[in-house]
Amino acid sequence: MSGETQTSTWPLPKFYFSVQLGGTIAATFQEVTGLDTEATASATGPVLGKVGNVTLRKGVLANDSALWNWVNQIQLNTIARQTMVIGLLDETGAPKRVWTLNNAWPTKLTGTDLKSEGNEVAVESVEVAYETLVISAP
Repeated sequence: MSGETQTSTWPLPKFYFSVQLGGTIAATFQEVTGLDTEATASATGPVLGKVGNVTLRKGVLANDSALWNWVNQIQLNTIARQTMVIGLLDETGAPKRVWTLNNAWPTKLTGTDLKSEGNEVAVESVEVAYETLVISAP
């Protein structure tokens, strides 16, 4: 009816998110997986936190070498650990859930597969390890 307002809350869509690496937007990723943390009890009683690696996938762009440059720093024996911030955004672009990966570094970079008979977009992925994960809702 005219003049009615919707008061129920809806879940956020998972396709609208941002990724920042070291305070700047690193790239437009199409997929982020592995945002999880696990707590296990030890024999002495305290709960120990465990995190896994996060995998990010994105289309290969002609003049975008930021991920390759980050990985190449490891080959030069200087691991550039950075803070990675992944935000799930609402319809206005404001972050509503934020995952902060502290002291993150790339462990694996996978280039695209190449097929002469295909017509898919070239996609590369980077696997990132990190020390701690902080989840917040600003």
